[in-house]
Amino acid sequence: MALIDIPTRAARRLGALAHDDAQTLLTRGYGFGPRIWRRVRAGARSAPMRLLGSDAVFVRGVEGVELFYDASRIARSGAMPAIVQESLFGHGSVHSLDGDAHRHRKATFIDVAYEDDQVARLTPWLEREWQSERQAWIDGGTRSAYDGAVGALGRAIMGWAGVPGTPAAKTRWAARLAQIVDGFGSPYSPEYIGALANRWWSDRHSARLIDAVRHGALGAEPGTALEQWAHHRDEHGELLPARIAGVELQNSIRPMIAVARFVAFAAKELQERPDWRERIAAEAAERDALVGGPLATMFAQEVRRTAPFVPMLPGWATADIDIDGQHVDAGGRVVLDLLGTDTDDRFWARPQRFDPERFRGVEDYEALAAFVPHGGADVATGHRCPGEKLAIAGLGAAITVLSDPALRILDEGLEVNRRRLPTKPRSGGVVRSAATPASRSGGCPFHR
Repeated sequence: MALIDIPTRAARRLGALAHDDAQTLLTRGYGFGPRIWRRVRAGARSAPMRLLGSDAVFVRGVEGVELFYDASRIARSGAMPAIVQESLFGHGSVHSLDGDAHRHRKATFIDVAYEDDQVARLTPWLEREWQSERQAWIDGGTRSAYDGAVGALGRAIMGWAGVPGTPAAKTRWAARLAQIVDGFGSPYSPEYIGALANRWWSDRHSARLIDAVRHGALGAEPGTALEQWAHHRDEHGELLPARIAGVELQNSIRPMIAVARFVAFAAKELQERPDWRERIAAEAAERDALVGGPLATMFAQEVRRTAPFVPMLPGWATADIDIDGQHVDAGGRVVLDLLGTDTDDRFWARPQRFDPERFRGVEDYEALAAFVPHGGADVATGHRCPGEKLAIAGLGAAITVLSDPALRILDEGLEVNRRRLPTKPRSGGVVRSAATPASRSGGCPFHR
């Protein structure tokens, strides 16, 4: 009997794994959510699922956001699979904390990135670096919108953060951080191995910067991310280990570099909407500035709504949960459908339509409960990204540059593989000088 029972138990385990919705996430990517919602009635706010061996409930909309960011019922620590947590966010990062420890460390992120004066301090860096990318394209440069954004946003945010180095060195580190973002969602692939290698290099480099500041070998301007993390103390008054402080330094700069994916989507949307390009170009000429244009900001917000970085986020239920007819016991997972919330037809009019006008006059985007491209709820007490204002400024500047009539966005390579996490238009958005003959900007696809 025992000899028969062993393979029977193994078969059951294999059967359970085969029905685990983690497989759907890996194979369907951004189609994960729609597949789960087929299990319940139209318009339901919750759906049953099973994730990584645990019973779970999938939630969306305002109701889902309110539940997911309720710290009295949901915890984030340990909910993200280790292969994602360790590669993307780093070991020991704020993303793995809850309660007082999370609030204490999050307060430094708020000081570093959230306040309006930090956006003002970043603005000249964005203006300078995006003007540089614009001129490079006019002069015949062939970098995609995505690659140009990795460089421009990377150099800008590192300068803002107080990170030393030449522009070339900052561009190289930005490319490493961008590859971490690119590879974290493909476990066991060559891209994931590359992400782990770049994580190791970046952790070592950032820890050395922290040690150099602490020992007086490197100066750090007061108020910068480098200075703040070098001297940050935990809730018990102890300095963070240099490696963890370096991880949080990266978490202050990497999200801006990840905005390059939004830039690639912006290139696609602008190429398909020449009227918006003309309007944004006219706005930029009138304002004589790249950052902060109302039309560019509206366009940026709509890009963020329709092209979220990841489709879902997991959390642990710390109490029994009942929502819209579904139940999960304490210890089960609650999973927020980010894409389904950002396109929820109970909140958004014609949600599948790309329409920047829906953000006209919206000053307090954080008050939009179903707008969660950088997380939801309150920045100070929840898990909403405190660098969201910086991201909007960086994306808006990119959109303004890409709308310049001296540049042209080609229609090639703009298809999107929605099975891949994270994704972007295949080409990254091909940008060329408008003065470049069409035969040169196109050419043989095998010799570009």
